[in-house]
Amino acid sequence: MAESSAAAEPRRRIVVGITGGIAAYKAVGVVRGLVLAGHDVHVIATESALRFVGRPTLEAISRNPVHTDLFEGVAEVRHVALGQSADLIVVAPATANALASLASGLAGDLLGTTVLASTAPLVVAPAMHTEMWEHPATQANVATLVSRGVTIVGPASGQLTGSDVGPGRMAEPDEIVAQARGLLRPQDFAGRRVLISTGGTREPLDPVRFLGNRSSGKQGVALAEAARARGAHVTLVAAHLEVPAPPGIPVTVVSTARELEAAMRAHALQHDTIIMAAAVADFRPRTVSEGKIKKDDSEAGLTLDLERTSDILAGLTQQRSPGQRMVGFAAETETDEDALLTLGAAKAARKGVDVLVVNRVGWQQGFGTDGNTVVILDGGGEVLARSAGDKVSVAHRILDVIA
Repeated sequence: MAESSAAAEPRRRIVVGITGGIAAYKAVGVVRGLVLAGHDVHVIATESALRFVGRPTLEAISRNPVHTDLFEGVAEVRHVALGQSADLIVVAPATANALASLASGLAGDLLGTTVLASTAPLVVAPAMHTEMWEHPATQANVATLVSRGVTIVGPASGQLTGSDVGPGRMAEPDEIVAQARGLLRPQDFAGRRVLISTGGTREPLDPVRFLGNRSSGKQGVALAEAARARGAHVTLVAAHLEVPAPPGIPVTVVSTARELEAAMRAHALQHDTIIMAAAVADFRPRTVSEGKIKKDDSEAGLTLDLERTSDILAGLTQQRSPGQRMVGFAAETETDEDALLTLGAAKAARKGVDVLVVNRVGWQQGFGTDGNTVVILDGGGEVLARSAGDKVSVAHRILDVIA
């Protein structure tokens, strides 16, 4: 019988640093998510953070005392002990001031000394107004942290304080928790080079119109971030992403199926694992109009002459190098389980892949959503695993199978 989920996580010691921004209220959800995942969570809150969220709330949710003062627990050298004992540190929210302090290695408070005293992975979730996030100083600080291996989650674009809207909104707690949990996984992709395609191609009809699909690229981006968290060197080929590309991961931007095929072939030989998560057009216009196609006053419709695009994954599989793992995706609207598996098995055989991820899509399912439901097949069509949930969790389940 196929497995339905990954093995339970071992209990780890996690420090959650909360700094003084309005998004501090969302940090409660981060702490709760990590506690519910079975981890031992210790909160370090700055004085400013406690002006937004009360100590009793954080202690009740974390089930541990909240640490705030650099001079608490001097006898046990707490200002370094918390960092030394941590398996992971999460800073959420990280204000512009916190990013600057972390990038500069300042140790003026308990959170700063804890980070400097730790060799554990560090996850940072920025939150600030758009102008502060886009300021060159902030971007330079983020680049410095990324260069040191820090995982940056977000920020998202959306409603900020007051009437402001734009980039700078802290990522949602579930996303931060998923990224944090990913970093606690074994480094089973260490040394691997993983090439991932994501997003949806667009085939032009004329300079203003195209044939496309509703893929947002979220699942491919989640796979890239998850693979990196597990030690892989990741390259991303992206077509029309609707979410930010992961900081620090090389990205080749493409538009059409032809461009995606050329990029994948150019990178393929340098990677030992290829994951084709992009939604690639099956057809394109045989001819593309150089000018906008006009709608006249007649009742006549428009007939398009379409031709098939290349089967990129099958082509890569046929030219694979020895030992190269090939992973495909199949988006299907079939609602009957047996029929879905039959479609998946036929496609796995036709593509020649090692693993095929079959995911259901529909008007309100799969494409563009934050969640996914997949069945993972081997090359012979046998079910290896199933997974449903947020796309980061699904990404890790797929990587479990590949590993």
